[in-house]
Amino acid sequence: LSYAYRLTGDQKYLDHAEKEMLKASGFADWNPTHFLDVAEMTMALSIGYDWLFNDLSANSKNIIKEAIYVKGLQPSLNADYNGFLRSENNWNQVCNAGMTYGALAIQEDYPKLARQIIDRAFETIPKAMEGYEPDGVYPEGYNYWGYGTTFNVLFLSAVETFLKTDRGISQTPGFLKTAGFLENMLSPAGVSFNWSDGDRMGSLLPAMFWFANRNKDNSLLWMENQYLQVEDYSMYTKDRLLPLILILGKDIILEEIEEPASKLWVGQGKNPVCLMRTSWSDPHAIYVGYKAGSPSVNHGHMDVGSFVMEADGVRWSSDFGEQDYESLESKGMKIFGKAQDAERWTIFRLNNFSHSTLTIDDELQKVDGYAKIDKYSDVDQFKNAVSDITSIYGGQVKKVVRGVGIKDERFVVVRDELETLNKTTKVSWKMLTSADVELNQTGATLTKDGKILLLKVEGSKNIQMKTWSTAPTNNYDIENPGTIMVGFECELPANSTQTFEV
Repeated sequence: LSYAYRLTGDQKYLDHAEKEMLKASGFADWNPTHFLDVAEMTMALSIGYDWLFNDLSANSKNIIKEAIYVKGLQPSLNADYNGFLRSENNWNQVCNAGMTYGALAIQEDYPKLARQIIDRAFETIPKAMEGYEPDGVYPEGYNYWGYGTTFNVLFLSAVETFLKTDRGISQTPGFLKTAGFLENMLSPAGVSFNWSDGDRMGSLLPAMFWFANRNKDNSLLWMENQYLQVEDYSMYTKDRLLPLILILGKDIILEEIEEPASKLWVGQGKNPVCLMRTSWSDPHAIYVGYKAGSPSVNHGHMDVGSFVMEADGVRWSSDFGEQDYESLESKGMKIFGKAQDAERWTIFRLNNFSHSTLTIDDELQKVDGYAKIDKYSDVDQFKNAVSDITSIYGGQVKKVVRGVGIKDERFVVVRDELETLNKTTKVSWKMLTSADVELNQTGATLTKDGKILLLKVEGSKNIQMKTWSTAPTNNYDIENPGTIMVGFECELPANSTQTFEV
């Protein structure tokens, strides 16, 4: 509303913004026990207060200013509410940004408090920014990148504009590289690699315009530009941060955005990934996203070794992503535990039984395990990544290495090399799909949208091709209509070595 008024001068936008801000200022509080709510409300009122300052009535300004002070900034000094200062995730980024906007908005009247809040943000927000090290992978995945990173950019943009410095924290290793991660997380069809608590649908993310400017690389906006090439923009108007595109992108000429040079992107960190494709411009190109990492990362799943695969515009290997928190917490589930026996891992969508990865002896992956990308190649004839994921299966196998790649820009290969312990070991290879599946002795035929995918397995002679239902197994699991797990099972002798290629 403030942006619309500044752009058009139409009184109706000013009047409505003033009405909304006075209403919010009259709330008893802004819900400090869930401090994200305080942060966002403080930022919202601070923007309105600042952008409309010359046209708001004196009475309205006093009411809004005091609300920002009493209901926004003051609660952040209370140790019962300011745990975000010690957080390493999006809470840190969102809450510090909101408090900084509040401090900047009313600093003329509360200079000492404003200085305290801003200095505190500079000291603590780097804790969350360390999560991007070393290469820019955001450990919480695509959707939470859109939340945490956007508010991080809002913070940086504000202090750079107002204070003329970000005190060097934008140079945190990996942070400026994270736009490459985000761009490569989207397939040619604009669908995200939605590992962990992610959502399949990609979206227009205004923060990418800040990164394009800062990195002097307009190719980072290749996917954002695709989203803008539509007739109807109404799908974007629910984004409360939409004006950022016009502010941060005002000097960018969309017609001059170039295609990214590389078709493979690899990043290490808490949740290492390899993201590869055969083309940026062909909507029918092959796309593969492969994930290593650990289930113990914030919002993590037991999805280490999982992959998504797209070709001919069809997502053949999928990931469910998140289950709505409310649907679980309303049934009394404690969903954020990270211990091996936490209730979180009984939820079907969150454990390894629902992901395109390996399961050994029907056991869960180990939360204290971790795998990186050990090697990779970006040669067009065989783009690939390889990870030793043994620690994810501690005590279940002696060794397991998974490699995923695109061969000759025509085939996708998943290769697993296993060494068993002194026991007979059952290996389950699963891939989540929404295609129709017809099994044969050494593979399967998948059909979807009139397209066909052939799945062929090479390895042990005693493999048994199988499908598994994705129906809920507990009363708190949600339905997964139109999906099925496809793959194979195989029993391996004790102290043996076996390789599978799919």
